[in-house]
Amino acid sequence: MERVAFSLFRRSRRRPAGLAVRSERSVVVLEPSAPVEEQNPIPQGVRTAAGWAWRVLLFAALIWGVGWLLAEFSGVTVPLAIAFLLTALLSPLVHRLKQWNWPPLLAAAGGLLVMLLVITAIGWGIGATAARQAPQLVDETVAGFQAFMQWLAGDPWYIDQAQIDQWMNSLTTWITESRAVLAGYAARIGTSVGHFFAGVAIAMIATFFFLAEGQHLWKVFVRLLPERYQTSTDAAAERGWASLTSYMRAQVIVSAVDAAGVSIIAAALGVPMALALFALTFIVCFVPVVGAVIAGTVATSLALITHGWVAALIMLGGTIAVMWLESHLLQPLLLGRAASLHPLAVLIGIAVGATVGGIVGALVVIPVMAFGVAFIRHLRGIPVGEPEVSKGKH
Repeated sequence: MERVAFSLFRRSRRRPAGLAVRSERSVVVLEPSAPVEEQNPIPQGVRTAAGWAWRVLLFAALIWGVGWLLAEFSGVTVPLAIAFLLTALLSPLVHRLKQWNWPPLLAAAGGLLVMLLVITAIGWGIGATAARQAPQLVDETVAGFQAFMQWLAGDPWYIDQAQIDQWMNSLTTWITESRAVLAGYAARIGTSVGHFFAGVAIAMIATFFFLAEGQHLWKVFVRLLPERYQTSTDAAAERGWASLTSYMRAQVIVSAVDAAGVSIIAAALGVPMALALFALTFIVCFVPVVGAVIAGTVATSLALITHGWVAALIMLGGTIAVMWLESHLLQPLLLGRAASLHPLAVLIGIAVGATVGGIVGALVVIPVMAFGVAFIRHLRGIPVGEPEVSKGKH
């Protein structure tokens, strides 16, 4: 009987020697495919323009909001703006007084007193000249009125005295019937005059404290900023204030040139009160646009009353020429150089300021631009008075 041997271990099958034995299983790695990005139907240029558009609109809304607040509180903001300009005008004198060991309060009072004395002297000169030449002016006014009436009665108008009397009666009747309306206008004018004198008082008081303690007030404001911004902001503000002071000195020169031009033309035509015209023009030319209109109207009226319409036309043409040179030559060159602004920027700034803020806007826009440009250039490390140079290749 054949014997069969058993083993506890399973025998492995013999494989040919040429076949290798695989001991490890093959691993297949499946990488997830990248998601297919959907193409944006809005072009990149449109998206960039939209991003800039909402930022510009936000900035414009911020400017509009600030302007609205300033307009709502114009009874305070306008006198404070005038006080800043007066402080820039008087600060060199007050600084010199402080160097002479004057106390700050006394130096500020001295600067304001000098300004008030100059204004009083100008007003006294106008009044004295007018009082001295008043009889001559009255006689020439009567003669001019008679000549005007003769001109109306002659060719081509042929207006007699009866028609003139009828017009005067109609004017008198209208005034009598419109007493309530005229009283309302008078009340508004009275209120405006009261606001004006209140604004003058605020401007004088603010100017006094700005001159006396302006640096201390500014240091207090700078300490409210984060510490890392205090040094740069203080230095930039000092540079802007120096530019504003230079602008105010240039404005004095421009007003003096305007006044000299108008008074020379008036003296050449023999118009009375030429010195009074110089003083009046010098003061009113600190107010853009309206100052020139007031000076030209007064000078032309005097020429018309005293020397007739030919002299009035010559005076009007000369005044327009002087003001045109002032607005297109002196202001862009002198004021633009003092404020480190391009002449075109000065012209556009005056136009925009007058459109947005009227007389006050035209008065303060160039000082604000002068301060702002100097402030920003100092922060960026650009010397004031030098053009910004591009680093790219040309």
